[in-house]
Amino acid sequence: MADKTTRERIIALINKEVVPAIGCTEPMAVALCTAKATETLGRRPEKITALLSANILKNAMGVGIPGTGMIGLPIAISLGALTGKSEYGLEVLKDLTPEGLDRGKAYMAEKSIDIKLKDNINEKLYIEVICEAGNSRATAVISGSHTNFIYIERDGKVVFDSGCRDKEEDTEEDIRLDMKMVYDFATTAPIDEIRFILKTKDYNMKAAYEAIKGNYGHNLGKTIDRPLSQGILGHSIFSHIIARTASACDARMGGAMIPVMSNSGSGNQGICATNPVAVYAQENENTEEELIRALTLSHLTAIYIKQSLGKLSALCGCVVASIGSSCGITYLMGGDYMHICRTVKNMIANLTGMICDGAKPSCSLKISSGVSTAILSALLAMEGKCVSSAEGIIDDDVDRSIHNLTSIGADAMRATDDMVLNIMTHKGC
Repeated sequence: MADKTTRERIIALINKEVVPAIGCTEPMAVALCTAKATETLGRRPEKITALLSANILKNAMGVGIPGTGMIGLPIAISLGALTGKSEYGLEVLKDLTPEGLDRGKAYMAEKSIDIKLKDNINEKLYIEVICEAGNSRATAVISGSHTNFIYIERDGKVVFDSGCRDKEEDTEEDIRLDMKMVYDFATTAPIDEIRFILKTKDYNMKAAYEAIKGNYGHNLGKTIDRPLSQGILGHSIFSHIIARTASACDARMGGAMIPVMSNSGSGNQGICATNPVAVYAQENENTEEELIRALTLSHLTAIYIKQSLGKLSALCGCVVASIGSSCGITYLMGGDYMHICRTVKNMIANLTGMICDGAKPSCSLKISSGVSTAILSALLAMEGKCVSSAEGIIDDDVDRSIHNLTSIGADAMRATDDMVLNIMTHKGC
């Protein structure tokens, strides 16, 4: 068991990265930044300018905004200014009312919102919002993570400056993880210290069941539950895992006013790290302690991979979260550390290269692909089967295998990311 100080640092990291969010985190982060700039201005803005990194723009273009029935950034920015509260973090719009939505639509109609790419930045997660009214002007900047304000200014006077504007977020205070540390913590930490992870199940499974009450996105989760699909996939743990995970994603990407527990700034990643593990544990009749440890293993694995991949990348986040859930399921199957390492390698061998082409309703399809692979990888691992170092990018060492994955996602796929954004922004041109 890790010493108390190490455990406290890991728990602090989980609490930092696993937080509630309503709606897709990228447009919500823009709404949050707008709310802060508006609060700093102290009055209703007459003009709002949003300067965004390419990855923020990519992930905010095609996703539903909760409670609006609309997609995209203009309504998110409008509501952030008029009804948003920065103290709520990524739940910035949770007080939205029908009257507030009407005001937001009217504000959009004024054509007072200007959205642009921010030039000459290296940070993939960067949001700068400038609010103006009369002779007053306020600026707020988020960078590095979705709620990390690094700069606030009003009328030329600096209100807050973290000293890292236009730089990567400083993560020196975060404990640096490896796979053995993740496994040891998840499987040996005193259970009462990690019981809080059950809130991920409470939020994300509730989102899955709430989704069934409506028609969100492509209705993939509901489709898998229907007789035709059951005739193909069966009425099985496998189909239930995919359906419950896809349903939560359908609702979130479709703009349902349903909070989820995110992981590393991604609600879909939080769903994918939670629901497969929760469904398997329920149907396999695992104990509550086993569920707690499996969820901890799943979420912490995803956090570990994101430490070297970065918050946003060209690599689809479901790849990362599915690796986590596969580890959690392997543990619930009775697997030990060696089984977990096999699972990770099997996942990396299969899913590396799945591109992120923005947050959108069809993310449920990618999540389903990731979750399917997670189950197969766990089954293979429990049979003692593992992709070897003679195959592709897999290394004998599990941590090197993970870093091979993240090097491709963070570095080698940069040109892919640029091409994806170019395609998305020039459709029909």
